[in-house]
Amino acid sequence: MPIKEPPVRKRAAPRKTARRDPKCRALQEIGALIVAGGRGPEVVEEIAELVQRTCKYRWVGVYKISRHDFVIEAATNKMRPACPRFPITQGLSAKAMESRRTVMVPDVKKEPCFLPNFWSTKSEIVVPIIDDEHDRVLGVINVESAKRNAFDKTDRDFLEGVARLTWRALR
Repeated sequence: MPIKEPPVRKRAAPRKTARRDPKCRALQEIGALIVAGGRGPEVVEEIAELVQRTCKYRWVGVYKISRHDFVIEAATNKMRPACPRFPITQGLSAKAMESRRTVMVPDVKKEPCFLPNFWSTKSEIVVPIIDDEHDRVLGVINVESAKRNAFDKTDRDFLEGVARLTWRALR
């Protein structure tokens, strides 16, 4: 009787691991900050800087809702926005807050409710930060680019992951 050889196994394509994927690594770092008890403006600033470095975004801002306004909690690149405080009823941030969904705008010139932080902004993505324990919006992550169509599904997914972790630092 002939000896049967074992079937040849094909090698699976290498998986993206946290070591290789900078976005996954950034989410792990943010999670570690939060698990370690990180809270307050310094931690939110650190998160914004990490997000900006990871994706090479031009500007990342985190706005916290305070009374009836969005108030800047953190901003990257030492760039402070033209509107460090504005009513929660205005702009793309209000749209994201009301819908509780991410707002991606490929061309801000075509968006009537766009409030410019920087006049050179061509596209923007705004992600609501939702407190899971109390089911309320605490603020938004606002990322702006000087290029049109700068954001895609991978940016949205990453920033939504950041928002799911960041709410704990905003409380």
